[in-house]
Amino acid sequence: MQSTDPLKILVTGATGSFGKTFVKTLLSEFPNATILAFSRDELKQFEMREEFNSTRLDFMLGDVRDFGRVSQATSGVDIIIHAAAMKQIPAAEQNPMEAIKTNILGAENIVNAALLNNVGRVIALSTDKAANPANLYGATKLCSDKLMIAGNYLSTEKKTKFSVVRYGNVLGSRGSVIPFFNEMKLKGSIPITDPRMTRFWLTLERGVELVLTGLKTMQGGEIFVPKIPSFKVTDVARVVAP
Repeated sequence: MQSTDPLKILVTGATGSFGKTFVKTLLSEFPNATILAFSRDELKQFEMREEFNSTRLDFMLGDVRDFGRVSQATSGVDIIIHAAAMKQIPAAEQNPMEAIKTNILGAENIVNAALLNNVGRVIALSTDKAANPANLYGATKLCSDKLMIAGNYLSTEKKTKFSVVRYGNVLGSRGSVIPFFNEMKLKGSIPITDPRMTRFWLTLERGVELVLTGLKTMQGGEIFVPKIPSFKVTDVARVVAP
């Protein structure tokens, strides 16, 4: 993928932490690309439109659970970056069908819409929790990964390629451990579920770089798993609240 190619790129979950950073990078490094930001939060779309103020960035309200809307969004698109997901582990445990609808059925909708509209390349974001999952969130993302990879077997004539980028926790992203610890220390204590816990982490910028690298090198069917640093959650707590 060259930065001079005329491209239309759809980013689902575009108003999230990753999505905003990814869109910003696309606008900076791909001057001939138009981007369609797809999400279900009208306020965040309004704020993002005001912040970016670009004629190459369009917005579309919709939910990945809605195949009809996803099909409309993917019409004429060259590349899909599928970042929309339910990510909060407790919320997924308490509302399992909601996580299944978004993370699994939503991924199925992306695959089917991409095939229907002859999208060239699809990259889905995954998580280290999809490897030997111990919770529902990880299990739904494992299913999503399987659906994406299996999409390649359905696209022999249509040439659509599907791949997955699987990495760890994004440092400082909304709802992640460091903002949570910063909030909890103001209340007087930081909860540690298990002192043996470790986390794989990377920056938002590194996450964007990995996805762009995947787009450039993918042949279809890969799950890209980068080598990234890890830390003990107790070390994080000591840094946040010595």
